[in-house]
Amino acid sequence: MRISQTLVRSGQAVAVAALPLALATGLPGVAAAAATGIDVTTSGGTVQVTTTACVTRSNGSMGNASLLSSGQANFAQGRQVTLSGTSGSQSAAWSSVTSGTYTVVVVCADGSTAGTQAVTVSPASTPTISATRTATATPSPSRGVMGGMGSTSQDYGTVTYAAGGVLVAAGVGATVWVLRRRSKPNHR
Repeated sequence: MRISQTLVRSGQAVAVAALPLALATGLPGVAAAAATGIDVTTSGGTVQVTTTACVTRSNGSMGNASLLSSGQANFAQGRQVTLSGTSGSQSAAWSSVTSGTYTVVVVCADGSTAGTQAVTVSPASTPTISATRTATATPSPSRGVMGGMGSTSQDYGTVTYAAGGVLVAAGVGATVWVLRRRSKPNHR
């Protein structure tokens, strides 16, 4: 049993050591998986892809790019955008992308796949807000607080104050009357 475990471990070590050599020599299957033909970058909730593989224009378009979230298996299921640019460089971008792992697929106008690449979008960091408050003295109003409705201020006359006084007196009188009535026992 020890011999077979040792062989498995040494086989894994040989495979890991041979990977850079396989990429450099271009072994079929290995090099195609490593070289995607697209470059994907993220910034906050924006994902951008660039490529130089789509040189043919068809119906005014260089091709399309699709952003696939987990659970989406094919190009048509993802968020698709049209590639823009020239025959030298093409790009596409998605905004308002939530955090998670996505796959970006670029298909040129001639139907060939320019590349596929996985990308992880990190949650947008919340900016740290530091505020320094300074107290400044403001002059106090010379006439006191002005009453009013909303943003209006008006100096009320004697009639307004008299009407207010009558309302306050009526309120106090009604309160006294209700409290006195409650304190008397009910005689039936």
